[in-house]
Amino acid sequence: MADDMNVTVIAADTQIKGEMTFERSCKLMGRFEGTITAKGQLHVAEGATCKAQVEAATVIVDGLVEGNIAAKEQIQLNAKARINGDITAGKLVMAEGACVNGHVSVGGEPIRAEAGRPVVVPAAQVTPPPAPVSPATSSMRGPVGPRRIG
Repeated sequence: MADDMNVTVIAADTQIKGEMTFERSCKLMGRFEGTITAKGQLHVAEGATCKAQVEAATVIVDGLVEGNIAAKEQIQLNAKARINGDITAGKLVMAEGACVNGHVSVGGEPIRAEAGRPVVVPAAQVTPPPAPVSPATSSMRGPVGPRRIG
């Protein structure tokens, strides 16, 4: 959060239920339950719990988020991040150790999350893998399978 003068901080000993909207940046260190709509950045700090449908330009997660996240620009999941919900984002940055239990869609325009309703992401076209090569049609000569060397 580049400009600390414009950051709203929800302290670790604070619990809020409801709807939160903000223009710039918010650092959640406590507990929040409901919906979050932001034009700026949401940072869910280590030790924080966010049970919400989240829409923001940028989301940084070091704590726990239970709910769907739509990040228009980017979502950054640091090593201690835990997500139980679907993610839709323009860009994804994910550190080793971060955990996501849900669907992830990166690139393109995010789909608007609605409270109590999951974000449904259309399935991507997947090209099936090539058919396996059987030993009878293989161009390799010699036995097929494990070999002992040395």
